[in-house]
Amino acid sequence: MTVLDRAPDQSAPRAVFRPGAHPRIRGVGTAVPPTSYTQQELLEEFRITDRRIRSVFRNSAIERRSLTLPPCGPDGTRVPESQGELLAKHLSGGMSLARDAVEACLRDCGADPADVAHLCCVTSTGFLTPGFSALLIKKLGLSRHCSRLDVVGMGCNAGLNALASVAGWAHAHPGRLALMVCVEVCSAAYVFDGTMRTSVVNSLFGDGAAAVAVTGGGGDGRSPGSGPALLRFSSCLIPEAIDAMRYDWDEDHGKFSFALDPEVPYVVGAHAETALARLLDGTGLRTSDVAHWVIHSGGKKVVDSVRANLGLTRRDVRHTTGVLRDHGNLSSGSFLFSYQRLAAEACARVGDRGVFMTMGPGSTIEMALVGW
Repeated sequence: MTVLDRAPDQSAPRAVFRPGAHPRIRGVGTAVPPTSYTQQELLEEFRITDRRIRSVFRNSAIERRSLTLPPCGPDGTRVPESQGELLAKHLSGGMSLARDAVEACLRDCGADPADVAHLCCVTSTGFLTPGFSALLIKKLGLSRHCSRLDVVGMGCNAGLNALASVAGWAHAHPGRLALMVCVEVCSAAYVFDGTMRTSVVNSLFGDGAAAVAVTGGGGDGRSPGSGPALLRFSSCLIPEAIDAMRYDWDEDHGKFSFALDPEVPYVVGAHAETALARLLDGTGLRTSDVAHWVIHSGGKKVVDSVRANLGLTRRDVRHTTGVLRDHGNLSSGSFLFSYQRLAAEACARVGDRGVFMTMGPGSTIEMALVGW
């Protein structure tokens, strides 16, 4: 069994405790649109007067979100966008955000576009063929021989699904640079109809992109500025809640839209301990041995439920709640925004262990064990 196996049912190999033997994060970069709004400003922009909906916005633990709103009509109200216009927004906004995030990531790890040998792009807010990977290779001038992968439609958990694939590629190609970028233009997936169903979604998501650089091999992996080693990944699918989070066709509006079941926070929280036990099985580690937590900013109730079920402190989830406060739910790239804040603190020490955690449609909990 190697550390990149996804089913740690037996005792883990001793290599789990030698971070230098595993793929390692080398840099991270993020980007959001230049236009951001407070929750109160959004209530005013869309002239929302329903007290229940206003309460959802105000009690979200979100202060600001970066969005690309629809244009205004002659009367000053926001004009509904067709599915074609939303897809165009996904393409134009996504390319701009992805470029900025990738360039920031390359600066962070001291690399050039020519160094990128593998590119994985993740998105759930639109559909493109060719996908973001091909378009970015052309836009950024990457090598035409750069291998690539597009992960589309998996939702908020997809960043860790893709990172497992990128880590596997890096492990098989020691010393070569792999890049993953999560591109989510959530304002290209909104429906505004005044109902509670769409309003919960509209109160939560923001636009953003996050990129992470990974390399495998290279000695002990403790060079200055290097991030944690990716030691192990695990998945926990909850089939009985497969419809709890969806992005599907809304016949009434003639476009795709998100749907979130009110029970999502409790479903995720109830399975968080099982998912963590799966990740740590055979390592000899306990929850109390985990020094750093990087959790998807899925929403206030989701974070509170996970924290309660895993026995975490408010400090443990400080970056998760900080990203939620400043950006809302950024879907698949949220955890990288949190990781960037953790890296900026420079508080991790050699020998520390951390857990990355994302949640999304399926319903699914994805986890990664990392080590410094």
